[in-house]
Amino acid sequence: MCAESPGSDDVLPPVLRGVPLPVHPSTSLRSSVTARLRAAGCVFAEDETRILLSAADTPARLATMIRDRAAGRPLEHVVGWAEFAGLRISVDPGVFVPRRRSEFLVRTAAALARENAQVVDLCCGSGALGAALAAEVGHPVRLCAADLDPAAVRCARRNLARSAAPGTEVFEGDLFEALPTGLRGRVDVLLANVPYVPTADIEFLPAEARVHEARPALDGGADGLDVLRRVAAAAPHWLAPGGALLFETSDQQAEAALGVVAAAGLTAALGYDEDLDATVVTAVRPPLGTP
Repeated sequence: MCAESPGSDDVLPPVLRGVPLPVHPSTSLRSSVTARLRAAGCVFAEDETRILLSAADTPARLATMIRDRAAGRPLEHVVGWAEFAGLRISVDPGVFVPRRRSEFLVRTAAALARENAQVVDLCCGSGALGAALAAEVGHPVRLCAADLDPAAVRCARRNLARSAAPGTEVFEGDLFEALPTGLRGRVDVLLANVPYVPTADIEFLPAEARVHEARPALDGGADGLDVLRRVAAAAPHWLAPGGALLFETSDQQAEAALGVVAAAGLTAALGYDEDLDATVVTAVRPPLGTP
């Protein structure tokens, strides 16, 4: 995380200005970039220096990247990609940056996705979760994704074209309204990384999220569960019997989130990954014939 600071463009050693960047940047260049990022408040300045130096092909481009990062733009927006579940995911300016904790959501969903399962990535953002699930399962699945944000949809189409099975589609629209009606009652795994930050808490988020990511990707309403309620209410109509809705939530919201999916007639279980500090709810539509 970096503090917002205008900074200076004068961050490169004079000998490098106007010439191509070397394949193996010098220690002095690395030190110069790291010092500039650290002065701007970047906690992981050394790691970010490595990424910026690998992403920039000219001194001018590097200087621009350093200036933008020091001004508080997310590193992923600066370089145009994020590392997620071993994949390089394209992330355009304004698009929600996939969080590492969501890798637990992907692993949990992948364990349920049998061969040729119908998977939907709802509120897909950059498409990171769908792409990572397709890579994780090791066998073919049928995948489609949807998001309300046109910029996110453009990213997801690029990412899923590279990472997912042929025939994968990304739709633009509001939740289930974006999906083909032919999927009703046929979805085996429904990933829904819905926004769950309470509206009043948005102002306390780091500027990287609060200023540079689309607010609808963050804002979950008064208690953070508004979008989840909409998804849970419709999910039984879209899930196949025995199909599962999976979503991320916070420790503080977990009990209320379980209540939301139970009220929709789904049988829910809670999972937690201590290393990632990630909480995931798996909510299953009962199989046919279940009392």
